[in-house]
Formats: sequence, C-alpha cells, structure tokens
Amino acid sequence: MKIQIICIGKLKEKYWTDAVSEYSKRLSRFCDLEITELKESKLPDKASEAQEQAVIEEEGKNILKHVKDGSYVISLEILGKNLTSVELAEKMEELPLMGKSHVTFIIGGSLGLSRDVSKRADFKLSFSKMTFPHQMMRVILLEQVYRAFKINKNEAYHK
Repeated sequence: MKIQIICIGKLKEKYWTDAVSEYSKRLSRFCDLEITELKESKLPDKASEAQEQAVIEEEGKNILKHVKDGSYVISLEILGKNLTSVELAEKMEELPLMGKSHVTFIIGGSLGLSRDVSKRADFKLSFSKMTFPHQMMRVILLEQVYRAFKINKNEAYHK
C-alpha cells in the first residue's frame, strides 16, 4: 500500500522531526510512505476574513495539485467522522479490497481546508472536536496509521 500525507508547513522543531522519522521508519515495513510538505501561504498580521479565505483557497489549490489521480483521499477535518483506532484499521484494511492501493491523507494549515479540498475527499476523518497544531497532527496521524497496521497484522502494540 502507498500512503501519502500532504500537509501544509514544514516541521521545524527537532522533537517533531524525530517523532515523524521514528514513525516513518516503523511504517516502512508495512507501506510505501511519502510525506509531501507544502509551503504555508503568507498571512498578514490582523488579517481580514477575506485575506484568511484567500490563504485557505491558495493552500487548497496547492494541495489538490499534489493529489495523485485514483488516490483515495482522507481529509482531516474537525467536522469529519470520529473513528476508534480499530475502526480506522478496518477502514484501511478494506481499501485495498476496493481496489484502492494509494491513500492520501490531507492535513490543512492553521486556517483549515478549502471547500474544494473537502469536496475532493472520499472520507472526512476527525480525531477530535478540538483543534491541534498541524505539526502535532502529523505525528498523531502517523502513530494511528502505524497502530492500524499493527492491529491488522495482529501484532502486539495496540493495547
């Protein structure tokens, strides 16, 4: 299975990059992982609603340019569907059976995702109704994807 994570912003802090490296290494035995980091659009201080919307739209267009044809897209959205770790594992196990061997997860920037990105998603996933920093969300997502593979392989880790 090929898993792509498209995310806005680069990780700067060593603790985030170390965590991403660790989960990327762990995932390498289960899937081909690609992390696509896209540049955050500039937002002026005290930006207006229109300026914020323009940033969301610009980032959305950039995200959609990187989604590969035929990929099953899962967007991370506060208003998406909450799944347990086991339910996420089940979802990931059924995708190849549906002919979906390429999965793209999308993590938006600090302002969220554009409507076009949300419309493109085949599944909208929520980890919580709370808002998390997008750098932290990348680590949480990688951990949950790793957990899903471990669950599906009946390997110790899940509990």
